[in-house]
Amino acid sequence: GSWFAVSEESSAHPAFKQHILKLGEGGTQLALKKLAPVRLVKNAFFEQVDEAENRGASVEELLKLLGRGRAKLGIFEGDLKNGELEIGQVSATIQEIIPVKTIMENLISDYKSAVKGISAEERFNF
Repeated sequence: GSWFAVSEESSAHPAFKQHILKLGEGGTQLALKKLAPVRLVKNAFFEQVDEAENRGASVEELLKLLGRGRAKLGIFEGDLKNGELEIGQVSATIQEIIPVKTIMENLISDYKSAVKGISAEERFNF
């Protein structure tokens, strides 16, 4: 999903997409585990969440901190400081904004490379 979130066709804000390109290894972390575990970019909002979770904040406190529209604020409106910036761990490998067609071609190519040389029996032998 992360590749598609930063694709040319994605409706995510250009500032969000550009920010993702700059993330390195460890630029995201799993957070909001009491609500619904999500991987967040480490920004000012993440720091607030991390501090709250580390001190044992209740579900109610976390919900209040999250508020309404926090993901929209970050991903679609481009507020990189206060927004909830959700993205997968693979984001550290994303180096460019490319079309969905290219993403799909890359996925298919990677799949074909991975299964090349594996016999049919091995592929489906669970």
